[in-house]
Amino acid sequence: MGSAVLVIDVQQGLCEGPGAAFDCAGTIERINRITVGARHAAVPVVFVQHESGPGYLEHGTRAWQLADALVVEPRDHRVPKTTPDAFHRTALHELLQRLGVAELVVCGMHSEFCVDTSVRRALALGYPVRLVADAHTSAGNAVLSAPQVIAHHNATLANIASFGPRATPVRADELRFAAA
Repeated sequence: MGSAVLVIDVQQGLCEGPGAAFDCAGTIERINRITVGARHAAVPVVFVQHESGPGYLEHGTRAWQLADALVVEPRDHRVPKTTPDAFHRTALHELLQRLGVAELVVCGMHSEFCVDTSVRRALALGYPVRLVADAHTSAGNAVLSAPQVIAHHNATLANIASFGPRATPVRADELRFAAA
């Protein structure tokens, strides 16, 4: 049983405008390096795409599309979702089981919402997670800057032990995939 890369909500609407996430270009560049390495090692890549109602990531709109700079291959998988949890009311868990996935490598947007919720759910479902510490991002909020949100989630998710499996932060340049 192997790994899969889970790329959460790297969508155009989260990368542009006044609410754009921090360091989108750098984050996407690191995600692209990760997915290229994964594909080279025959590790599945899964893009999770949030869809909401009118005005925010509405299905089919430019904002809903995967980010322009993101490298997506035809063999990659896509999973639509409507909540912060990439597993809730989606086919993600079934897809991962069918692919024989036992561990997840997680990156994407936003650290404090969909990344956090999906990592916690993955742990609850029994998946150890390698959280790519410099390949998830946030727009920040009124209390914490985006870098503070990212650092907070790297530390917090790594300290959750109650599920059994753990989340381990790893930098993109330290991430390695064993050939399948």
